[in-house]
Amino acid sequence: MSSFKQAVARWAFGSVPIESFKDVYDLGVTGVEMPPEKEFDQLRDMGFTIVSVGGHQSLTDGLNKRENHTRIQDEIGKSLEMAKKYSIPNLIVFSGNRNGKSEQEGAQNTIEGLDLVKGMAEAAGVTLVLELLNSKVDHADYQCDHTTWGVQVVSTVNSPRVKLLYDIYHMQIMEGDLIRTIRANIEHIGHFHTAGNPGRNDLDETQEIYYPPIARTIEELGYTGWVGHEYSPKKPALESLKQAFDTFSV
Repeated sequence: MSSFKQAVARWAFGSVPIESFKDVYDLGVTGVEMPPEKEFDQLRDMGFTIVSVGGHQSLTDGLNKRENHTRIQDEIGKSLEMAKKYSIPNLIVFSGNRNGKSEQEGAQNTIEGLDLVKGMAEAAGVTLVLELLNSKVDHADYQCDHTTWGVQVVSTVNSPRVKLLYDIYHMQIMEGDLIRTIRANIEHIGHFHTAGNPGRNDLDETQEIYYPPIARTIEELGYTGWVGHEYSPKKPALESLKQAFDTFSV
């Protein structure tokens, strides 16, 4: 039995009707990420944990701009109330796009924005996970696109409730060296996402990331949080998800 738990992103498995999610749970995938609020109660009744939702509006217009901090502080406050109500462990937060800001200016602004809300997250017992995304293929100009930048931010904020969301697919595109990077930075990682590259599809032999040793590394490091499968399946959804679950059952 792995030390960590596995989840699936609702948007990526939208072809599976909510009524059939009991079959997902039976696979051993016991968490759901980013479902619509109207499904919360039904999923919880099936036994699922709602693992994450967005903490604030706008991926592209985020924490790296001081003028957004008041808005984001208010939005995160409301999201924390929802998270407490539904026992959601993680809120996903975003740097936003650079829009001409230097790496250091963007980092400092993001640090200041997270400093404003870390106390609320600590009091709520909810972790704000700053997502690492690629700016090469999917999210042009996004600023938190390298692990070193993200680690600089969360280590400076220095809160047990502010961590990185290490998306393995996105970081394969931007920097590779996945296992070494995970080992070096596990203390700063609060959540993982998976997907195959290229294409953001199944974790199978058609893509370049060899996931079994990555899964073993996460296990060996004693990680006890969630690994969320966030990809668009090309195979039948439940067959694909079983393969992903088995890959991470180390």
